[in-house]
Amino acid sequence: MASTNANVWGLQDPSLIKYQSYIDGKWVSAKDGGSILVTNPATGEELGTVPEMGLEETKAAIAAAGNAFASWGKTTARHRHDILMKFYNLMREHNDDLARIITLENGKTLTEAKGENAYSASFMEWYAEEAVRIYGEHIPSPFTNLRNVVIKQPVGVVSILTPWNFPSAMITRKLGAALAAGCTAVIKPPPETPFSALALAELSRRAGVPDGVINMVTTQKNVIEVGREMCENKIVRKISFTGSTPVAKSLYGMAASTLKKVSIEAGGNAPFIVFDDADIDQAVEGAISCKFRGSGQTCVCANRIYVQSSVYADFASKLAEKVAAFKVGNGLDETTTHGPLIHERAISKVARHVEDAVSRGAQVLVGGKRVDGAGIFFAPTVLSEVPAGALSNFEETFGPVAALTKFETEEEVIALANNADVGLAGYFFSRDVGRVWRVAEALEVGMVGTNTGLISHATIPFGGVKESGLGREGGHGITEYLNQKLITFGGL
Repeated sequence: MASTNANVWGLQDPSLIKYQSYIDGKWVSAKDGGSILVTNPATGEELGTVPEMGLEETKAAIAAAGNAFASWGKTTARHRHDILMKFYNLMREHNDDLARIITLENGKTLTEAKGENAYSASFMEWYAEEAVRIYGEHIPSPFTNLRNVVIKQPVGVVSILTPWNFPSAMITRKLGAALAAGCTAVIKPPPETPFSALALAELSRRAGVPDGVINMVTTQKNVIEVGREMCENKIVRKISFTGSTPVAKSLYGMAASTLKKVSIEAGGNAPFIVFDDADIDQAVEGAISCKFRGSGQTCVCANRIYVQSSVYADFASKLAEKVAAFKVGNGLDETTTHGPLIHERAISKVARHVEDAVSRGAQVLVGGKRVDGAGIFFAPTVLSEVPAGALSNFEETFGPVAALTKFETEEEVIALANNADVGLAGYFFSRDVGRVWRVAEALEVGMVGTNTGLISHATIPFGGVKESGLGREGGHGITEYLNQKLITFGGL
């Protein structure tokens, strides 16, 4: 059975905290009584437990979504718009509570958490508006007695699998599009941060989303069998996943058994390039916002920072000075600038990358080690003289380490930047308009930030190339949840 620790939350509306999964409009526990313990990564404090759901519960959730689709898929675009706007307004109304939940289970600062909730809610607003822009098409026929019309219809039941680094926004970016299109959903939130997801389920109920349209299955030890069912069950018609590339490949293979539509946002290894004609102060600010947001635990974080030799020392010293002023701590503390990492495995990987770089000749300008005391903290770190062959240039660090590598020419750095199996995002700073165009077009990524370290919002197509995934979210991402159907009228 799920257990509660209501005293830790401190919410204005305690009913947002749910300790059960949500299936067919009902809050339910695991049939075998299994549970998952959730803790605060900043303190180690127990937040409560959620159910350890298995195959039986997953099948029930999928069946509920399938039954609900029969009616939800036939609703008008205006009806779905109105419900999504109610959902959006509820998220804004409960901004402080939803942000506090994010901070407690994820660790990011309360300022960042409030920003995430606003970002998360924006997808509901955007897709509410996209719902009423699902247009068909008339295609002229070469024959006088035929007329061709194309309509768009919802795919059906969607399986949504999300990560812990954006506990709310990674759900709404997918769910908003699915609901707007007329699809129903089964969601598997991450075991590290399930309470944000369950709070969204509660708000969906208040917004008037019918029973069975949204279902949530929490799991940890049963994740393989649950994930397989979500990908292979014939009722499910689409998979949307955000997470690591190895897991993405596994789920993609499972979905192939029934040729489901798939949207994948997988790993990144973003290059961040500072050219000698850049505004160095602007580049430093861009690196801070891009590299250290969420303590470096985002898929579009700068992972490989390349700085042209003539400005290398200036950039490195200014970045190190800024990073040295960071304060690591509990995200609820107003003076904290950066929170913890999510678990001990994250600490181990970050430490391994730092040790590898130092063993190859890199110098630690700031940080470089775990922070002593309670919680899962690694000091924000700047490494200089990192060789091109260091692990941090080939693996996604997913932590607060800025590894600086020197380069000489534009051609050299483009080759370095593109020397990766993945291609999600890339960034560079330059005031030469010709170079801006050349480099933006040459980088093998799905998204490029020129003279900015922040690129994501609801209205843009978010996604990558190569092994960073398939499809796009945000922007016109609603098309990922729609099928085109040709209707040819004859005998005219």
